[in-house]
Amino acid sequence: MNARRVFILGTMIVTMSFAGTAWGKSAITPIPMPKWSIVDLENSSENEDDEFLSALNQSSEEEVADKLYRGHSLRSIAQSNGGDYDKVIALQIRQLQAQLDERLASGSISSEQHSLQSMEITQLITDSANKAYISSDFKL
Repeated sequence: MNARRVFILGTMIVTMSFAGTAWGKSAITPIPMPKWSIVDLENSSENEDDEFLSALNQSSEEEVADKLYRGHSLRSIAQSNGGDYDKVIALQIRQLQAQLDERLASGSISSEQHSLQSMEITQLITDSANKAYISSDFKL
């Protein structure tokens, strides 16, 4: 599994876990647990990898992962290297929205839950991309 995919998946998991209480307050019924993964890592496009690295103005996923591990946020990586922070946010929002759409299509969430969660995606992704995690946050 490549580092960018691990990072995006990790970011989404962290974002959803911190925001789970917020989503739970706005949803009438709890979100059912899917019986399978909603993330299809095998069918992710190489174009998205290039777009992500291009938006951050980075040459490799390992470089991005190293900077994140050293305590940089996606915002600081993009800004310090002349990247396009807004493009990074738009890419992550598009990816998370596609996953929500897949969950709706598969029946694992209701249309009401889909609507409520869709309204919160931008704020969740933006908050996550602005947060710098220090290496002690990753202790197992």
